[in-house]
Amino acid sequence: MRAAFHTFGCKLNQFETEALASAFAAQGFTLVPPEQEAELYLVNTCTVTTRSEQKARRYLRRLSRVRPEALLLVTGCYAQLAREALRALGPNLVVVSQEAKAALLELPRILREREAAQPGSWREQALSRLSASPARPGRQFQFQVTHFQFHSRAFIKIQDGCDGRCAYCRVPLARGRSVSLDPALAVERARALEASGYRELVLTGVNISCYRHGETGLAELLERLLASTTQVRLRLSSLEPEAIEPGLARVLAHPRLCPHFHLSVQSGSDRVLLRMRRRYRSAQVERAVSELRRAKPEPFLAADLIAGYPGESEADFQATYALAERLGFAKLHVFPFSPRPGTAAQSMRERVPERIRDARVQALVALSERLGESYRRSWEGREVQVVLEDRRLPGRESQAWEGVSENYLKVLVYGIPAALAAPGRLFRARIEGPEDPCSARYLADERERP
Repeated sequence: MRAAFHTFGCKLNQFETEALASAFAAQGFTLVPPEQEAELYLVNTCTVTTRSEQKARRYLRRLSRVRPEALLLVTGCYAQLAREALRALGPNLVVVSQEAKAALLELPRILREREAAQPGSWREQALSRLSASPARPGRQFQFQVTHFQFHSRAFIKIQDGCDGRCAYCRVPLARGRSVSLDPALAVERARALEASGYRELVLTGVNISCYRHGETGLAELLERLLASTTQVRLRLSSLEPEAIEPGLARVLAHPRLCPHFHLSVQSGSDRVLLRMRRRYRSAQVERAVSELRRAKPEPFLAADLIAGYPGESEADFQATYALAERLGFAKLHVFPFSPRPGTAAQSMRERVPERIRDARVQALVALSERLGESYRRSWEGREVQVVLEDRRLPGRESQAWEGVSENYLKVLVYGIPAALAAPGRLFRARIEGPEDPCSARYLADERERP
């Protein structure tokens, strides 16, 4: 039986899709790309923005129409909050809430066993099983992957949920309160992935800054992971500015911590940050960036920003623009404000007109492109360590492989010996051009080096 997977949203969603795909593959399902024909499709949705929900609805509506005989399983944060709206998109859609998503890990085994006992009954068995699977809390960390289907770098989910109540954010409504993985389990999973040959682990969650298990915080977890592994490098997903304190920065200076940090900044205006109910102000963002640059010389720094938040004046926007430019972020992830149901910002007045909001988005995107090119140019002629991805350019550039450097430069590596080129391998390369992705020249295999 063929199964296909499609993910909207964050690295956490991508990881959970990987875990589900791994469960299906382990039971003998053939995994195919979502554009190909399959008997079962699983779509993992996101609710962060109005646009992400619109994309999911369009995709599901079309998929239901094009594959009317297939079973479409829809899960994720949007499925948690809009069950009936999603059900109405097609007669072959089955909605599985985010809180019941872990039940899908057991589904492929049950389908295989029931199909063996009663051939041709898999669809009915799936519907019966899903309708009889109530949401059970406390299963967030059952998602585990030993072999990643869609990524050459490995992920470990160390945290889920969020205790923050930012005025614009809907994610806590879908994911619940913050919970953290037992550090002993984190170490066990990291060691297993390293033993399997992965050379990079991405630590992910809704808000990993608030990782806390007993007396173990994020800094202590990182120390345990570094002490328990020898070669694998660690990369962190998004961090909150107020979490970047000297103790954490000291750990981040370790050579196996990637010099790439993504900060959830949202605004450079203290007045807007207050309206957003964020826990920091612009001065703390500047201190966080300073601490990170002390920990890692010339790191790749990225920031999330929201443009057009209710009440954002031109002066507020200029404060955001100036902060981003002054701090020299290498990448800005810019989101136009969209009111999210169930959030405090939905009912806020002083809405910024869409044309002004969109103009501010474009200004920040242009700034991001300029800052990104400047950062890439600063790395011309220098060596980086690159993990190869699983895509290779076709045609005459068949020896150019896409990869990711430790400082998160997307690169095309030329000249890799054919006998060595494979997804997940770690190489040294020299950056030769500032394009996006950068061109780079193969130097040496890094299999034996930490």
